[in-house]
Amino acid sequence: MPEYACINLWEIIDMGHGHDHHHHDDVHEGAGGDVSPALDLSIPDSELSPSDVSRRGFLRGAGLLGAGAAASVLATPSAAQAAGLPHSHGPAGGGTEKGGFKWLAGDHHIHTQYSSDAQYRVIDQARHGHAFGLDWVVITDHGSVTHAKIGVDKVNPDIRATRDELRELLTFQGLEWNIPGAEHATVFVTPSRNEVEVLKKFEQNYDGSALPTTNTNEQNEAAAIAGIKFLASQVKARKVDGAVFLANHPARRGIDSPHEIRNWRDADPTVAIGFEGAPGHQAAGIPAPNGRGGARGYYDNNPSAASFAGYPLESYRTWGGFDWMTATVGGLWDSLLSEGKAWWITVNSDSHVNYLDQSDRGPGSDFEANGKYNDPVYTGKTLTTAGDFWPGFYGRTSVGATSWGYKQVMDGLRAGRVWVDHGRLIKGLDARVRVAGDRRGSTGTPLGGVVHVKRGTSTEITLDIDLQDVPNWAQFIPVLKRVDVIVGSVTGPVADKDAFTAPNTKVVKSFEVSPGAKRVSLSYSFGRLDKPFYVRVRGTDGNRTQPGLMGASVDPYGPKLDVVGDADPWGDLWFYTNPIWVLPR
Repeated sequence: MPEYACINLWEIIDMGHGHDHHHHDDVHEGAGGDVSPALDLSIPDSELSPSDVSRRGFLRGAGLLGAGAAASVLATPSAAQAAGLPHSHGPAGGGTEKGGFKWLAGDHHIHTQYSSDAQYRVIDQARHGHAFGLDWVVITDHGSVTHAKIGVDKVNPDIRATRDELRELLTFQGLEWNIPGAEHATVFVTPSRNEVEVLKKFEQNYDGSALPTTNTNEQNEAAAIAGIKFLASQVKARKVDGAVFLANHPARRGIDSPHEIRNWRDADPTVAIGFEGAPGHQAAGIPAPNGRGGARGYYDNNPSAASFAGYPLESYRTWGGFDWMTATVGGLWDSLLSEGKAWWITVNSDSHVNYLDQSDRGPGSDFEANGKYNDPVYTGKTLTTAGDFWPGFYGRTSVGATSWGYKQVMDGLRAGRVWVDHGRLIKGLDARVRVAGDRRGSTGTPLGGVVHVKRGTSTEITLDIDLQDVPNWAQFIPVLKRVDVIVGSVTGPVADKDAFTAPNTKVVKSFEVSPGAKRVSLSYSFGRLDKPFYVRVRGTDGNRTQPGLMGASVDPYGPKLDVVGDADPWGDLWFYTNPIWVLPR
């Protein structure tokens, strides 16, 4: 193993399992794999060998097994499904076939005329998203008293009509939740006859706007956890097939504390699955007079009395367009991954009012009375000061689905088979952890997966990236310059739930991409496995880089702090993948 693996956790956990094996069948992916008997809670202690009883006792004591593990991948691999390769695909839909999956690009954060600060019809957003290459969208109008009373019901016929008109686009209904005591979140469900009922009950009972203003922080945090558990209960009751929570713009105001993020996820990891790796509003940083001349992502805040005191000032700005929690190698996201927590990142548009559009809200609108604005009208005036892009125009979340469909998208998101990019930096990506030298197409663990390998086995990551060869929506062909492999030790649950660093995470390898290439195939060897770790990947056009906040020894060429008033998003493009865990057994 490389130098980054400096913990001794697995040497203690892996009692009596010091054999050295190199066979392909030593790899077991995700749930249902050949995991150690000590990890299988269906086997009683009385049926275990003495060494496995001892191992299980250590795991329990360390909080890595049972309820204390909170679905850590260390104890319950199903928390991060390493789904096997699908054998067939559904009959409909678009997407891109790669690595045995149908990659469906989408946007989970879109506003319409049913939001008090937006203006477009559902069909407007959906048509644009589809025209700009999206396969799925989520309509997420703001949670509020008016929305709960009127909007949830009123928007549903528009969403259903859009589903009928654009059958090749998957259109989910959701809302943007005012998380009690914290920021916003996307909440959405799979389509069903109960989708309005579930969302309405959720918003009426758990939206921050509906709770007493006299609530304490503790009461608000408890309400947020109760809301997530309510969504899980609706899935269990078969009201809907699935429900998902994704925290939006988590570092924007500094009020999503690390312990709240951990508590959301631990409330139900099948519902609370991640946060925005990069916010929307990416046009807001385009310099004046051609643009708003503001902060990319509207990240222009400073600490307030409600902010978590531990966050540095740098967290209130974006880095290469990405949220500080994601962009910082060894930062908050890595802190969660180092615990073994399945927590995924996405990107989206957060579209309200779009850059260079020429429309405005319909005249005579009364939002408070009607729960919506009248249909937008053409003005002939170009909106150079708008901060948003149309869905799909700039950012996209690519989900590896087993086939075309609503539940398949949600399952892919929940499994973490997700990579994200800005400006169409790349065309496609397949990343897998394999036993060293095994390049069979049917093997390897994909993004979001957990691979169990016998201690001493050599493993590697293989990357197959299709480079861009057609112009993006700004009419230039992006050029990928560098790919970084980022690795971190898995250390188990933290003692301090407000921890937001992962000291053992670092960039272990950077690959320079040859100019003019159409495709790159890369591999990096992790050596013989003796301790648990995870790996994630990012790439960039290389236009703006600087050492990361944890220092050049951790991240020598990371994203650069975005300058307020001078942050052209098209000149600073990145892609990020979700992680893969590698655990000895």
